[in-house]
Amino acid sequence: MSSNLFIFFLVMVTTNGQAPVPTPSGPTNITAVLEKAGQYTMFIRLLKSTQAADQINTQLNSSSSQGLTVFAPTDNAFSSLKSGTLNSLSDQQKVQLVQFHVLPTLLTMPQFQTVSNPLRTQAGDGQNGKFPLNITSSGNQVNITTGVVSATVANSVYSDKQLAVYQVDQVLLPLAMFGSSSAPAPAPEKGGLVSKGSAPSGDDGAGSTDSSDTVRIRYWLISTMASIAAASLWI
Repeated sequence: MSSNLFIFFLVMVTTNGQAPVPTPSGPTNITAVLEKAGQYTMFIRLLKSTQAADQINTQLNSSSSQGLTVFAPTDNAFSSLKSGTLNSLSDQQKVQLVQFHVLPTLLTMPQFQTVSNPLRTQAGDGQNGKFPLNITSSGNQVNITTGVVSATVANSVYSDKQLAVYQVDQVLLPLAMFGSSSAPAPAPEKGGLVSKGSAPSGDDGAGSTDSSDTVRIRYWLISTMASIAAASLWI
């Protein structure tokens, strides 16, 4: 009996003396980063509803990833949007809106001073004029322009070797979705009715018709007189 108690006591002491197994660090998760930071409820909702969060997390934890840069608008930034802006977008447009806030490379604060504009986002190439995103940096201030809005990078929310998240004070609205739908109509020529190089309405056309009728009448008269003259010779 005493030997059994001794063995039991020895096992308990040995077990309790072992160091706890360290919890493995989980993969980088964009929504977890934003939830911890706070004030990004609307952006998190968009990331989840468009499934962009899953795509970002997959890219972050891929061995071939070059890192990502995310510009995260605050809830106040979304509140400043015109009422109904998000509801007016299709599902595809919501995806593109989120992707426009993500750069396919990792950029640190100092690198903002040397980037080449326009930057490429996950929404598309800025060179085609649809999704231009330009960054200007002066000292510690970083500004972003999209052709529709101008935003300021307020601070760094999170950074590691794969992900950099920056707070922006405006929702970045891409030109392709929120720009002017059509170019303004050209101003009419002086007078408003006659285009340059065109014939005046009603004059040139009528003159042409009158001229044709005159030629036909003259031809009929000549033919008739010739016929009468020929008939008189036979009489």
